[in-house]
Amino acid sequence: MLSLLPERLDRMMVLGAHCDDIAIGAGGSLLELCRSHPGVRVSALVLTGGGSLREEEERAALAAFCPGAQLEVAVLDLPDGRVPIRWERAKQALEDLRALGEPDLIFAPSPHDAHQDHRTLAEMVPTVFRDHLTLGYEILKWDGDLAQPSVYLPLAEPVLREKIAKLHEHYGSQRDRSWFDAESFAGLARIRGVQCRARYAEAFHVAKLMLGMAPLAGVDPVD
Repeated sequence: MLSLLPERLDRMMVLGAHCDDIAIGAGGSLLELCRSHPGVRVSALVLTGGGSLREEEERAALAAFCPGAQLEVAVLDLPDGRVPIRWERAKQALEDLRALGEPDLIFAPSPHDAHQDHRTLAEMVPTVFRDHLTLGYEILKWDGDLAQPSVYLPLAEPVLREKIAKLHEHYGSQRDRSWFDAESFAGLARIRGVQCRARYAEAFHVAKLMLGMAPLAGVDPVD
């Protein structure tokens, strides 16, 4: 299995339809990447939950999941479950985020996600971020929409345990959900770990990946 490590990671953008999406789908990866790249700039955009308890939870959670990062968080107040009919405002928010700079890496929902809010956001991302590496995270839920991923980020057991603890600490409003428990989070991470020869992992979907190669010595690049 080929491992691709970024040469630099100065700026990440993390996108979610709902408060908790980012942390559930990529929380372990954020912990690992922020710690290995101190001072990385992380810009987060969440489309729903603004002005509510959920926004308070999200801001505290993302601060915990992005240790040492320069974190910027925007939480809109679009209605949950109605993002497709608020397309224009969501698209403008993405374009405003794009104007902040060039991200080296983007975390966003996967385009095949069965939840209409997740899927709508995922479909918008490549229309705004056309030449950027975007990893589509997965969220286990009732819909049964999990697909086979193509990208894995192994997680050490302490990192997974930290992720699960932070999810329960910061998202108290979600603790009564049938899928929001340590067994669900650890179970999926264990399966993805098996698939990449690790104990645990988070997995992602990528629609397009370009491999850059250094020019051969003595050979002029083609115009």
